[in-house]
Amino acid sequence: SPDLWPEQLPGVAEFAASCKNPITNSPPKWMAELESEDIEMLKELGSLTTANLMEKVKGLQNLAYQLGLEESREMTRGKFLNILERPKK
Repeated sequence: SPDLWPEQLPGVAEFAASCKNPITNSPPKWMAELESEDIEMLKELGSLTTANLMEKVKGLQNLAYQLGLEESREMTRGKFLNILERPKK
């Protein structure tokens, strides 16, 4: 309200202008960069129940942990084989 807040706040005018635009059938900007596989995954994840989604997240955490262990083993192996050293000048 201009009566209550006569000074413009930074960014508010742009936000208000974007909200006043009529709704169009074009997808939002963030969806423009998604591929069909990404959209299908979003639909799949959106259809999961809370318990199923938590199970999926736990599975991803376990996978990330296993990948971290594997990476650690490979880095240790590379260290022992001296393949990670920089060439001497």
